[in-house]
Parts: sequence; structure tokens; C-alpha cells
Amino acid sequence: MSSTVTPAPRSSLKLRFELPPEQLTSAIDEAVRHISRRTKIPGFRPGKAPRPIVERAVGRPLILDEAMDHLIQHAYRDALIEHDITPLTNADVEIEQAEEGKPVIFSARVQVRPEVKLGDYKHFNFKPEIESIDASKVDKVLEELADQHATLAPVEDRGARTGDYAIIGYAGTRDGAPFEGGSTERMPLILGQERLIPGFEDHLIGLRPGESTEFEITFPADYGETSLAGQVARFKVDLRELREKVPPAVDDEFARSIGSFADLGALRAEIHARLERNALDRARHEFSDKIIEYGVANATLELPDILVDQEVEVMHDEFRASLARQGIAAEAYLKVVEKTEAELHAEFRPNAEKRVKVLLVLSKVAEAEGVVISDADVDAEVGRARERYGSDRKTVAYFESARGRSFIRSTLRRSRVVEQLVNAWLAAHPDHPAIPHLEDDAPSAVPPSAAEADAATGSTDPGATPEADASPAAVR
Repeated sequence: MSSTVTPAPRSSLKLRFELPPEQLTSAIDEAVRHISRRTKIPGFRPGKAPRPIVERAVGRPLILDEAMDHLIQHAYRDALIEHDITPLTNADVEIEQAEEGKPVIFSARVQVRPEVKLGDYKHFNFKPEIESIDASKVDKVLEELADQHATLAPVEDRGARTGDYAIIGYAGTRDGAPFEGGSTERMPLILGQERLIPGFEDHLIGLRPGESTEFEITFPADYGETSLAGQVARFKVDLRELREKVPPAVDDEFARSIGSFADLGALRAEIHARLERNALDRARHEFSDKIIEYGVANATLELPDILVDQEVEVMHDEFRASLARQGIAAEAYLKVVEKTEAELHAEFRPNAEKRVKVLLVLSKVAEAEGVVISDADVDAEVGRARERYGSDRKTVAYFESARGRSFIRSTLRRSRVVEQLVNAWLAAHPDHPAIPHLEDDAPSAVPPSAAEADAATGSTDPGATPEADASPAAVR
């Protein structure tokens, strides 16, 4: 057997095979034996019918197909070993010649992990940018704290305005007749949030408790209740109650009421310290992101379609989980936005390509930097996964599998190599302020949303090492 390998577009390889005629003859003899064992042929015991009889019983094309399947599978697997190829997909096979007495010629195209050519990834000319914290930023946090501890007080000496808390009753009619869902005795709302029909709350501004107003309004053309979409309705609205937020005075007593602070000065000092810690952590994250962008921009590679397709599925699963946390069904969301899953996938694709490129480049950088994750590190993450997802057997099983462990290993390698690049820059610039991580003591270094999505879709991490793939792909 002879086989050649040539590069093909989109990180794929084309393997071309030429097998001697006698291999096809042998494969046909083997196919005849197999078919005769499972085919009832009158006058012959299973496996004993001669080739001409078997051909008349099942047809020569069936025998040739089985023989070629056997030949192709063996030749393909041998070529993967010979050329050290780790395929990402099943191979697409094209048979050029398959006749007895002639060499068997066929080709197989398969997608493989792309060759990543790194450019410069550490001689950048930017540095961490640390936000300065001044008194105005502390004041803003204090205002937010006061707002969180505000009380609601009745409003009696003025009309309603944006931001007030109101309780209203209303009755709506269309063409003089009430309609379903168009009335209520008591509804709470915050004026200005447009919880109802756009423009509805504008008619309430200036009303005092006990007063009423009447007005006409048009439902939006895309209103959820189709029978009302684009229709004009008339509403009578009663303002039953009106309240406003009254924040507490920001003083020593307030500081003591929200924590173990001696006075307002102590609270301000704590807020200032926390803002500074957050600013340092944010500077480190943003610096890391810029390093990643720099390295990816200078690298060259062709993205295999299969890895991008898998990442689209991961992003879709992450999106479904996000909707579920908000109590929204994925089907209902698609109906509201008037999109198909295919259209949603088309929107995901550009970001999926970026994500795959980042994962592949970071894995290559980790290889270049000699970053190695020990089995003990992986075992520790698997243990954390068991604690986090104890009731979710599917996700736990994914982490415990070879593919899940590979996901953990490659994720840890990527995060560790970025931290290594950040620390190397800091070591080379000792005059720069330290930028520690707030997450240094985090329980897990593996991002849960990506892990759950990978577990749900059963996808392969684009940056995982080839050892994650347990067996070579088949041909088809």
C-alpha cells in the first residue's frame, strides 16, 4: 500500500491511497465468506457457499461494497498511524478505481487540528492601566448604599414624577368595549420604567393621589398579544397611592447601621480600600485580555469548520442556560425575536471563530512556554466539580471522563500561561505597582459556564491536546 498526504483548505488533509490488485481480491474473498455466513442459501451450510452462488444470491455490487469498506477502513487507519495524523472528523472518501485485477485507488479528506504559527506574544508596548480612586468615587458608592437603605414615604404635597412608586387602578376599552387583561384594581409600578405600554406612564406624571386621568394610546405593532397589536385603546387610570424614596442621611449613624464601622470616616476608608482592590484586579484582567489579543493578532492559522461548529453549539447551550435562569424558554425567545436556530447560529459564528482562535493560540503559547498541568491539579479540579455539581450526574461524569479531564487540563494550561506572561512583565518592571488577583483564592480555575456547556454538548475543547481523543475518526 502507498499513501500520500497533501494539505487542503480549512485545516484539512487529503490522503490518497493506491492498493495492489491482490488486496482487493483477498478482501472480496473475505467479504464472500462473511456474507455467506449471514445469508441463507439453499443447499449450503452457512459460510460454505462458493463465490458464484453467493454473487447470484446477493449481487456482485454488495460483495464489492463490503470488500471496499474493509479495505478502506484498514488502509485509512494504517495511514493515520504512519503519518501521525489525529483527525477531528470522520473522513470523506472518494473512490477513484475499484475493479478486480487493477490497483484500488481512493482518497480521504479529513479535518485536523490546525497548525498554529506563533508571532510575537510577549514584546508588547502597552502596560496595565490602573484606575485612580478619588473622593467622588467613594461618594458615588455612599449614594448607592444610601439608596439601597432608603425608605418609602407617602407623597401628598406634589404630583407624581419619574422615579416615584405608584399604585394604580385602570380600566381599558377598545371601541367602547372592555377587553381581556385590560383592567385591574391595584398595580404597583415605578414611574419611568415603562413596565406597561410605551407612553402609558407619561400620562400619570403630575397626578396626585386620588386623582384620575383618561387617554387614548396605541399598542405597539409587535405587542405580544396579537389581537391588540397596533390597536388603539382608551384607558381610565386612578392613582391610588404615591410614594417616594427617602434615603437616610449619610453620617456616622448610617455608617454604624450598615456594619461594624466606628464612624463615617471608617466606612469611607473601607470603601476606598475596596475600590482600589477592585481597580487593581480589573487592571490585571484588562492587561491579560490585551496580552491575549496581541498574541492572537500576531499568530496565523486556518480554523477547521468542525471546531467552529462545536463552539457555536457551546455558545448556544450557554445562551439557553442564560435564558433558563431568567425563566425564558428557548423556543419562546426565538418566537419573540422572530429568528430560527440557524439564524441564531449565524449570529454566534463570528464570536465562535474568535473564541476558537484564542483557545488554539493560547494552547500553542502554553506549549512554547513549557506550561505543564499535573495530574494532581486535574484531580483537584475534578474533586471541586463533584462538590459543585454533585446532583448533576451528567456534568460530573463529563469531568471524570477522559474528555472532561482534557478540558480541565487545557483550561488550566491557558489560564496559567496568561498569568505567567503577566507575572513575567511585572518582574521585568519592578517599579510598576503590583496588580494582584482578587480571584487568587477562588475555589476553581475552570469557568463553570463553559464547562457546563461543553458537558451538555459533548464537544471537544478546541485547545485540548490530542491525547484527549481516545480513538481515530472513522471514514464515511
